[in-house]
Amino acid sequence: METVDAVDGYKFADESTSDVRVCFRRTGAHGEQPEWFPCHSSVLSDRSKYFADLLGQSDARSGGSNNCIEVQCPRAEYDHYVKLLKFMYLSRDSIEDAITSVKSALGVLRAATSLKSEFVAETCIGYLESASWDEKEEEEILQFAQTLAPEAAVPLLARLQAPSANAVKTVFISAVRFATSMETSAAAFFDDLKTAAQEQIDFMLHDGDDPAIVMMDEDVRSVLREGLTKLLSTLRTGLDLLASEFDKLPEQAEQRIVRSLVDIDWITTVLTKIELMNEFVSGWLEISDHVVSVVQEEKYSSGLWAVKTKLIEVTGKALDAVGYGSVILPSTSRAHLVKTWLPYIRTTKRFLDAKAKDEAFPRMDAGLCQNIESAIVSLILALPSGDQSDILSEWMQKADQFRYPDLTEAFEMWCYRSKTAIRRLNGATDKGCNPISL
Repeated sequence: METVDAVDGYKFADESTSDVRVCFRRTGAHGEQPEWFPCHSSVLSDRSKYFADLLGQSDARSGGSNNCIEVQCPRAEYDHYVKLLKFMYLSRDSIEDAITSVKSALGVLRAATSLKSEFVAETCIGYLESASWDEKEEEEILQFAQTLAPEAAVPLLARLQAPSANAVKTVFISAVRFATSMETSAAAFFDDLKTAAQEQIDFMLHDGDDPAIVMMDEDVRSVLREGLTKLLSTLRTGLDLLASEFDKLPEQAEQRIVRSLVDIDWITTVLTKIELMNEFVSGWLEISDHVVSVVQEEKYSSGLWAVKTKLIEVTGKALDAVGYGSVILPSTSRAHLVKTWLPYIRTTKRFLDAKAKDEAFPRMDAGLCQNIESAIVSLILALPSGDQSDILSEWMQKADQFRYPDLTEAFEMWCYRSKTAIRRLNGATDKGCNPISL
């Protein structure tokens, strides 16, 4: 539609050329002096079907002598109706420049819809479609869009519609690749993007009051396995390079390993939600001997405490999964997990407790310590009695040095079970039974 000012040259409220006056009567406004706006019937008729119909009816009744129009409008919408009147005299670009906010555009849109001003309504919709909305504004736009004709509401609803499952999966997989550093970049914002990707993955998987956005399929599970492999590989590579980097820049070398462990800690939460913790536990077992051997080297005996503490947190996830049966491993693997990490955990915890008053050293959360201790006890009790006796014997020999973890419960249960097993064996022997079958 051509602009009015380009065709007729009229200006809003120009009394010298106006042939009609418009007044908006505010509902519920008693005693307020109405304001009359000089307008032009050709402009109103061209830009509003409401005015075109009204002016046509007036001309038919009075031969064109009635030049005053009163329109009822909600009191709260008065300013928007006045803006609508002004916008009828502007080009599309000028209207967009004159709109100052989403709230203003939505108000004028309501007025334009009421007075059937298609041109102004389309312009407001174009502005809203390209503007940023906050949550409250989005709810208002959605509510109003539902009152529009379907073809008019399409631009507003396009970004509010739920994306397809395939689109969600594509975005999720891309986020996983960033979150697990499968996409590498030297850009300064890469770490921020990785953190944002991790946060949004957590949000997409959260199914508290709202449904989870991502539906798991083999493609998603596959990329998460790939991401886990990448993170574990990155940790191992970092540990291999630690010796040379630590000599030059010890703080940076330590922080590099800590960041790697933080990423692994994060992905364990994701894997728990999709029942892939067995992948993490298996991978962690594969590198456990190497990890422990590196961080316990003599040159790091008085350093790497942030790394050593974070290692306990990450290992606690594996101990919890295995100890409480969410991950099933052969007894040899379970025994190896305990025998590898139990000495490390108790030694590290003892040192940190001794430095509890030194703010330079990290702290271990009391709840975390309790969870790890409970998981270790549960895990030990599920081992063959021979492995239990090895672990408990070694624990009692050093009990005067290490108070954590407390394996008293496991020891008591081992004694009870051992005595019961001997009684059963003796009873079977007395009856002439084959003890191997018991």
